[in-house]
Amino acid sequence: MQLDVRSAAGQPPAGAAPGDVFEHALEGLAVIDADARFVEANPAARALCGLPAGPVTGVRSPFPAPASLSAAGAGSAGESTVEWRTGPGARREFAYLVNQVPGREEWVVSFRDVTLSRQRQRRLAAIAKAASSVATKRSLVGTLEALAREVARTDSLAGVQVLTVNSTGDRLHVMGAAGFVRTPDFFDKLVECRARGARLAMLDALQSRTPLVLADRYDAVMQDPAWAPLHEMMGNPRWDWFASVPLLARGEPVGILNAFFAPGQTVGDTELEFLLAMAEQAAMAVDHAALLERERDVASREARQQLARDLHDSVVQQVFSMMMQARSLGVLVERGLPPAPEKIAQVADDLSSSAEDVLADLRGMVVELRPATGTGRGLSSALRSLLETTGTRTGLATSLDVEDPAGELTDLDADLLEDVYRILAEAVHNSVKHASASSMRVRVAVTTHGSRRRLVAEVRDDGCGIGEGTGARDGNSPAGGFGMTAMRERAARWGGVVRVRALPSGGTRVHLTLPLLPSLPTMTPDSEEPTP
Repeated sequence: MQLDVRSAAGQPPAGAAPGDVFEHALEGLAVIDADARFVEANPAARALCGLPAGPVTGVRSPFPAPASLSAAGAGSAGESTVEWRTGPGARREFAYLVNQVPGREEWVVSFRDVTLSRQRQRRLAAIAKAASSVATKRSLVGTLEALAREVARTDSLAGVQVLTVNSTGDRLHVMGAAGFVRTPDFFDKLVECRARGARLAMLDALQSRTPLVLADRYDAVMQDPAWAPLHEMMGNPRWDWFASVPLLARGEPVGILNAFFAPGQTVGDTELEFLLAMAEQAAMAVDHAALLERERDVASREARQQLARDLHDSVVQQVFSMMMQARSLGVLVERGLPPAPEKIAQVADDLSSSAEDVLADLRGMVVELRPATGTGRGLSSALRSLLETTGTRTGLATSLDVEDPAGELTDLDADLLEDVYRILAEAVHNSVKHASASSMRVRVAVTTHGSRRRLVAEVRDDGCGIGEGTGARDGNSPAGGFGMTAMRERAARWGGVVRVRALPSGGTRVHLTLPLLPSLPTMTPDSEEPTP
């Protein structure tokens, strides 16, 4: 058949035969059958769809079956869009109109390539969404996970990683990832590759503070024996170009965004501009988290000042009372008036009672002021000391169970251990203050859940519970407050959660779960200089 392409007025353009218009039109023009297969297509349509020259009859088209289009009223309400893959990593989006040929089970489709414009729209939307996430999410891990997924989805990348530098600047942590299958030993293998001489381009970008783009990186990695430990993991999905963009906050590197491009994709100015914009949002999230941490430090100092005021208002006043009682006996003796036995017994009883109150207050304040994880002590030692002090002060029967068969707790980030200790210490304090319990058990364990490792900790007591009669309790219940909010914020900093529940047998359980993120040293083990 010969497709008759007419102008908007219904007639062929002046001076042009219908067949010439069909052959030389810049837009894709095609006829499809009821099964959405090509009957005929002009050269522009074949080029857009990646079809070879020659007949196309019976070849599947990018468009949905016309029957479904007719049912949905397509063609009457404006253009529709469809995605089409012309080869590995080659993806196009078409805007199209479709109308049935009168009296035939065939449809005319006119379409054009809108891949770039749609991609720009998605990139702008992704940047806006990332900015909104930075402003609203309280979890840095949650923010960077969402950002990694958004980058991968927007540009159809094979994989994305977002890594941050820890507070001491000597290790990298994966805080967000999309694409590659996660494995618990990824960083162990990456360190092994590095030891074998593999070039870690992201460390070059981190040191230079400038983006680094490498073409044909997949082939270079797969052909390099130094990368052998990661060949299996990094071989799927297939990728090609690689880009590493540093996250800069206030001019300082705080992390890295790694992008693995699918085969057929290249990194031009627009792709790099998008990565830079998303890296800027990631850096803002990291900087925002650091500001929150500094605010917590300020709150901690204010809490210590409050303890100092409490010390003055309670202990000092009680000691002053004890001093006055003892002096009253001295005055009687000086005047030659030996105190009656009952008077001595009363003063002794008052002094003993006051001394017990002072001792209890002092012990409680010592626990509050105690630093969490001193150098060389470790989390287990700090918790054991906390429970011993609490048991001595209150008479509670306390126990501590630590399940860490591989000795991983000692290798965890010091800031993470600090937050874990503070969460558990606050739970212990709440139990002592509110639960009227006779026993308390603290458990800490490093567990494996699928391919991920987690730190799980809990505090159980057999008391009446925090907020007796409320059942499950959280930060919004009467039992919630600054302490519970601080616990949840500390857990959220590492992508974890804190849950507080009443136990069926009586008592309360505070349960903490933290994902243990893998990390990579930013410097070689035997050098204090960054890797060149």
